[in-house]
Amino acid sequence: MSDLEPNIFAAWRDARVREVSPSTVNREMTLLSAVLTVARKEWGLIKSNPISDVRKPSKPPPRDRLISDSEFAALAKVAGDDLTNAMARTFHAFRFSIETAMRAGEVVGLEWDRVDIDRRVARLAMTKNGTAREVPLSSEAVRLLEALPRADPVFNLSSQTLDVLWRRLRGRAKIKDLTYHDSRHIAITRLSRKLDVLALARMVGHKDLRMLQSYYNETAEELAKRLD
Repeated sequence: MSDLEPNIFAAWRDARVREVSPSTVNREMTLLSAVLTVARKEWGLIKSNPISDVRKPSKPPPRDRLISDSEFAALAKVAGDDLTNAMARTFHAFRFSIETAMRAGEVVGLEWDRVDIDRRVARLAMTKNGTAREVPLSSEAVRLLEALPRADPVFNLSSQTLDVLWRRLRGRAKIKDLTYHDSRHIAITRLSRKLDVLALARMVGHKDLRMLQSYYNETAEELAKRLD
């Protein structure tokens, strides 16, 4: 082991003292492994990648969290309908995510020059998977956009502001264990009733259809009703 390796692991260990989730550990191990691979193959600083011999923690089961009518009403009451207020726009953004399955970062980064109301399409220049995509907009999604005070970005919120206000909104509504990202689960479950699997994967930006299984949360009772 070179002098570089203990320094890398000491820094990583010190940064990881706080408790983190298995998925976070997996992501950071993957990142560290990629760095060490470059250090071995391209820079010749180490002879082997020690991360390759470390067992990653098991992935937790996917979240299965939808939103009830009463929770939705509680959030709406706390947020209010004055869209000049940032908390109201935070809930408005959550509603828009439910309509479009767009991630929080995609929503707060949306600008008007990437929205075509006539075509009912929002164009995302860069997404989590590293590619651009066009998101079809429902009539309700269009209505939500048109209700906003004119600003650029469209929702006039930063990622940090959205995160802080969402936690505050959820707390005041006395709702537990509902994340903003759960809007994507909710959206995909609802959209699955309208779109076939290929159309749904294209809309939400999943290249691997297996990824949809992590977000699809329709219950057995709901599936039974569709069989009638």
